[in-house]
Amino acid sequence: MKREDALANWLQIRLVADARPEDRSAADTASFFEEILREDHLAGELSYRAEEDSYLVSARFADEWYYRRFDREEAESLLAAIQSEPRYNQ
Repeated sequence: MKREDALANWLQIRLVADARPEDRSAADTASFFEEILREDHLAGELSYRAEEDSYLVSARFADEWYYRRFDREEAESLLAAIQSEPRYNQ
């Protein structure tokens, strides 16, 4: 999986896991993408920060810091889809 795709997927599911702490599947999936980033891309110290129209993801790859902005609406699309589905909100 390409690094950019893994970061985007990690951010989307991390937002779900953080918004739904009782959702074990979301936490497990976030851990899965974090593992891909760590093992395949040697990423460390992953974090994100919400900004007005975007999320800023930061990660350390080897000895370099990497920063990538993701559109806020796109990043939150998985969370919005889950929250709008009644079977996932019982």
